[in-house]
Amino acid sequence: MNAPDFSARRLSMVDYQIRGRGQFSPPVLAAMRRVRREQFVPDELREQAYDDGPLPIGHGQTVSQPYIVALMVEALSMQGGEKVLDIGTGSGYGAAVLACIAGEVFGIERLPPLAQQACRVLLAEGFLNVHVRCGDGTLGWPEAAPFDGIVVAAGGPGIPETLKNQLAIGGRLVMPVGPEFAGQELVCITRLSRSDFKRENLGDVRFVPLLGAEGWPTENR
Repeated sequence: MNAPDFSARRLSMVDYQIRGRGQFSPPVLAAMRRVRREQFVPDELREQAYDDGPLPIGHGQTVSQPYIVALMVEALSMQGGEKVLDIGTGSGYGAAVLACIAGEVFGIERLPPLAQQACRVLLAEGFLNVHVRCGDGTLGWPEAAPFDGIVVAAGGPGIPETLKNQLAIGGRLVMPVGPEFAGQELVCITRLSRSDFKRENLGDVRFVPLLGAEGWPTENR
């Protein structure tokens, strides 16, 4: 039996869930049209791949709502060819969208089974410019820094200083900040100089907690 074709659903998702909610650049819209979200969710949830919401991917984690992925990628203001750090890679969907625009994407996932699955799917989908490793995302990827953009797909009590220090001058970091078990504020910071940063609020969101040395504690999880 042939696998179902989700192309029409994907194009409809971009038109109604993303373009219908604001101004997005052509590269972001093209990336959202290209990446097959159904490949990044569990098989039993593929029929829901283009629903307007997050989906569980196992181990207490989720793949973000398509609109939120587009919003975070748009906030980086990428022109193409950038080096981007993706924290909380999960299933790899957000990393794939980033990889359509960026030159290289470095993804960090805390949970080994998800990191391994993300690697397999990204490779199968042809995203050869994404590098994924398992580790504490709050500590970044120092040997690959500095980054033109950093996306954090988990909510923390504040923006980790280590990640701020790995941001290039002029680079942008997008991350949810706020309480662990309530709504957060999606913020974008731009590094203006070695010590100066500009902060912008992008709206209210709700993400899984960012666990790690510079996030929420990992004990008793």
